[in-house]
Amino acid sequence: MKSFADKFAVITGAASGIGRALAVALAAEGCHLALADLNEQGLKETQALLPAGVRSSLYPLDVADRQAVYAFADAVLQAHGPIDIVINNAGVAIANQTVAELSYEDFEWLMGINFWGMVYGSKAFLPYLLQRDAAWLVNISSLFGLIGFPTQSAYNASKFAIRGFTEALRQELHGSPLRVSCVHPGGIDTAIVANSRGFTDETARKEGMREFKKMAKTSPEKAAAIILRGMKKGKARILVGADARLLDRIQRLFPSGYPRFLRKMGGTDKFLELQAKVRQAATPAP
Repeated sequence: MKSFADKFAVITGAASGIGRALAVALAAEGCHLALADLNEQGLKETQALLPAGVRSSLYPLDVADRQAVYAFADAVLQAHGPIDIVINNAGVAIANQTVAELSYEDFEWLMGINFWGMVYGSKAFLPYLLQRDAAWLVNISSLFGLIGFPTQSAYNASKFAIRGFTEALRQELHGSPLRVSCVHPGGIDTAIVANSRGFTDETARKEGMREFKKMAKTSPEKAAAIILRGMKKGKARILVGADARLLDRIQRLFPSGYPRFLRKMGGTDKFLELQAKVRQAATPAP
């Protein structure tokens, strides 16, 4: 797919961050859109950024609700006709917690959105995408779908699962007109930390946001440009950001020893220091 002009794309998690940036970038190339998110106000703000002449529709959607996702797919088809592109982008995170600290409730909440939301979106739209002469399914994983980080076990689990699902699906569809890509963004300057569960109070949340911003070196707009460029080049695996490219190489060279290199680089230490700072900020003074 060398051009997005007059194509029709579905994007989940489109109220902010990478989802919003993808919507704006695709619309700038003449692509029409169905945008979904739980945040209705955010969806309206995204729509307001789109150029005139681009058809767009908004769908409040909980991607963790299987019936709702299938109803969404049917509604989009009925309202707009053929679907060319589906981007499963919706995702959430949990504030830095060890496995011992992580509650099952938070773990299940995250997996419901990050993993099952991607599965539902893939399976619900798959029959429609396969009807096209050329179509694209894009699932957003993460740098954390390539390497494990301490205090990120739930997020790691969901993003590794997205990668495994997507790579298996790609092989199943070999020879079909449907291309499948898995995207691995590094640190992207989005609101994912601000919207995370697990912070003890607002002070801790603000500290977490401040520290995350130091590490999030890539803008959503740049991330969207890299993703679309990767799609045009037919890439099955799209790495977003210098951090994602570097750590992907390290993991492939040292599949069991990469944690040692991360510690030397200060990578895992930064996350552990962040966790300590957030906890300190949330601890009342004696």
